[in-house]
Amino acid sequence: VRAAVMAGKRLRVLADETRPYLQGARLTAWELHEDGIPVEVITDSMAGHFLQRGEIAAVVVGADRIAANGDVANKIGTYGVACLARLHEVPFYVAAPLSTVDLACPSGDAIPIEERPREELGPALPADSPVANPAFDVTPASLIDAIVSEDGVHRAPFAFLA
Repeated sequence: VRAAVMAGKRLRVLADETRPYLQGARLTAWELHEDGIPVEVITDSMAGHFLQRGEIAAVVVGADRIAANGDVANKIGTYGVACLARLHEVPFYVAAPLSTVDLACPSGDAIPIEERPREELGPALPADSPVANPAFDVTPASLIDAIVSEDGVHRAPFAFLA
């Protein structure tokens, strides 16, 4: 995003707030604001609305871990946004340092998904109601148009990972 702005492109950035820790609001939006890049914060559930209306030209997400085949683990909800981007023919990019690539992990199926405590979902839950609270999901490489790292733009079959 910074490089595009430095190249003179005018952008409208919509940052998902990324529940439950609001990393999109606290980190992404804060960094863009500090750099003077206009940013609007939306809730995670709004991405489909803006994609459907044609208001998003590209999706850029980070990665907590990238498997050898190019599958990407990131904050929960990333997979859903990737599916919506594909449905609406919007390119889906992962921006991540090469240090997130785990060549010992063959695919996203081998990435353990952390379950977070029920308290994160808020006090309105019935006391005896079970919850599921995964912190991450896995986006298959087939939904990723490119992985952007410090050494360039990589496209499927993500040969730089092998």
